[in-house]
Amino acid sequence: MSKSRKIRCMRNDNKRSFMSFNSRDFKGFTFRSGPVKNQVKQNSTFWDTNSNDVDVDEFLGLDTDVKKGKDLVALAGYKRAISNFVNIVTEDNIPVVFNSNDQSYTDGKKVVIGANIDDKKFDVAVGLALHEGSHIKMSDFNILRHLETSIPQEMYELAEKVGVKRFEVINTIKSILNYVEDRRIDSYIFRTSPGYKSYYHAMYDKYFYSKNVDKGLLSSEYRTECIESYMFRIINLHNSNRQLTALKGLKEIYETIDLGRIQRGLMRDTNEAFNVACDVMSIILLNIDPIVTNDSDDSQDSDSDSQNGDSQEGNDSGGGNTISDEKLQDMLDSDSLETPSENLSNDDGSDSVELSPRQQQMLKKHFEKQEKFLDGDVQKTKLNKKESRDIQSIEESGATYENVGKDVPKYSWDSTSVGQGTKCLVVKKLTQSLVDSSQFSCASSWNQRSYGDYERYNFVEEGLRLGSMLGRKLQVRGEESQLKFSRQDSGKIDKRLIAELGFGNSNVFSHTLTERFNKAYLHLSVDASGSMSGKKWNKAMTSAVAMIKACDMAGNIDVVMTIRTTHSNNRSDQGVPMIMVCYDSRVDKLQKVKSLFSCLNVSGTTPEGLCFEAIEKDLIPGNSNQDSYFINFSDGQPYYGNSDINYSGDSAERHTKKMCDGMRAKGISVLSYFITSYDVTDDDYDVKAFKRMYGKDAEFIKPTNMMAVAKTMNKKFLEK
Repeated sequence: MSKSRKIRCMRNDNKRSFMSFNSRDFKGFTFRSGPVKNQVKQNSTFWDTNSNDVDVDEFLGLDTDVKKGKDLVALAGYKRAISNFVNIVTEDNIPVVFNSNDQSYTDGKKVVIGANIDDKKFDVAVGLALHEGSHIKMSDFNILRHLETSIPQEMYELAEKVGVKRFEVINTIKSILNYVEDRRIDSYIFRTSPGYKSYYHAMYDKYFYSKNVDKGLLSSEYRTECIESYMFRIINLHNSNRQLTALKGLKEIYETIDLGRIQRGLMRDTNEAFNVACDVMSIILLNIDPIVTNDSDDSQDSDSDSQNGDSQEGNDSGGGNTISDEKLQDMLDSDSLETPSENLSNDDGSDSVELSPRQQQMLKKHFEKQEKFLDGDVQKTKLNKKESRDIQSIEESGATYENVGKDVPKYSWDSTSVGQGTKCLVVKKLTQSLVDSSQFSCASSWNQRSYGDYERYNFVEEGLRLGSMLGRKLQVRGEESQLKFSRQDSGKIDKRLIAELGFGNSNVFSHTLTERFNKAYLHLSVDASGSMSGKKWNKAMTSAVAMIKACDMAGNIDVVMTIRTTHSNNRSDQGVPMIMVCYDSRVDKLQKVKSLFSCLNVSGTTPEGLCFEAIEKDLIPGNSNQDSYFINFSDGQPYYGNSDINYSGDSAERHTKKMCDGMRAKGISVLSYFITSYDVTDDDYDVKAFKRMYGKDAEFIKPTNMMAVAKTMNKKFLEK
């Protein structure tokens, strides 16, 4: 065994991440040697069907000018989805957290993701998270932590002979190790979880498969035997444009790494990857051009220039053929350049093309990005402290987006222009932290201090008082009544009648009939649009609180209360439909009404049926053993609109009716109340439209009569 095969080394770094740039497999889990061609849509089509190209700098967070008004609900959803993916692939409960200190790394315990994620960047973010998660599962971080102490003296002595400093040996071996280890763990995921490979592919396409790199590999750049040239060629060995004769010993390095063996899962652990990295470093040191060094600072600068001296030296090769950006890119796009996997050109680069100064700069910039990626130095947009707290509160609330209204026209002037619908925000749980965050104007602590409308504070207290009165009558629902029928010819023997058997009476049996009330489910949904402000809101909420209190006293009535509005991150847009579960008796205590309901307020427009559709699957159907009711409070016709949907007039009416008909088909009784401050007649357009949507049982009431609704429901609940 050669001396180069015996040398092993590493370095201490407790905040270092193993990073990957694997390639795609077509057959037998072989790595892809270039980007996906003609890719039209993302792997995660459930997030978005568009896949416009995204600049790498933007995703890396180098676009430090982060847009204001982040969609924290979407970020929470991305995080939830990424966490699920990581846990599935790793078969472990590995935490996924947002970057909060402008660094992203794997510390062996958690996966850190950036906050600059949207639908188009989601696949890349998943790929990076899966990669970091697989390191937590498979990589031995202790090897990295004890890297420097693992380096034998022979390696330093060999490096010293050619003028390579101790720290350079450590850093170079670390980078090579990361390359090899990345290939090992990604190959494992490819074999064991092939359904997730596409996320890796998306990441590699964004970070490593660049036309700039293709140009560089074919050019006269990085052909001088120095560490920088070797590292550029090594970390791009997976690229089909590699040229194994570009540097002395490069073909031996390629054979030493042996990607085929890694792909077959024959590299067992991180220690074996470390041994390969040391072998590669030995080959580099045995082939590198000696560096003449002096002790002076000027000489050190000169050494540095020599090590960096790739671009200018490469340009001095007289056999090169200068080519324009456009021409070279056209050749690459059309595959007119012959680039077989072994691509043998002259060692001096005479068969290669020369890059223009601009191309050289672009190549240098991309190579630097590759090195940072390899070293785990991936810049990811961070969240500030408030954003981190707000996202946590959103996660606790279970907020998510549901796609609704796919059958609603996109344009008001064209009823046939059916679009893709729109998002509806569903907040599944009102919490104190959500109120404190003031993320949603309809549920915010500042509501308690605004408008000077002090009457509004009284609806909780008043509703609880009235609910107590109504609830006393409902308490009988928890009781059972029994009626006994004696002197029957079958059933249970009535002990009191046994003596009559001696007198020939055989009717000594009895039956007992037990009567009880059906269990009931009540979903109470209140319109929280801006037009409901003032007395309408106060009275509607008073009635809602009264019903919640009464049902709580009854004991066998489950009640869920929601409010409907729109939510916007930016005052300039229309926002999205929103429905929030404020109370659920199956999980909440009545104390929640007392502590949080005074924070509820009106805002936005009236997306009615869109909100109903978003919670449709959560409604409890009625059956012979359970009564189910859906009660709606509203003060107008449905209205909402954005660039994706026109929700108004006939289209909104038809859609809302469709939702109500669907409820009734499930055995749910739909009762809707139009809250109006003026007198109406049967001929009014609003009356006709409201009855078309909600049925002939729809009623029109004034705010002063709201308690009649609660009394009516009490009567229904007392029916056996």
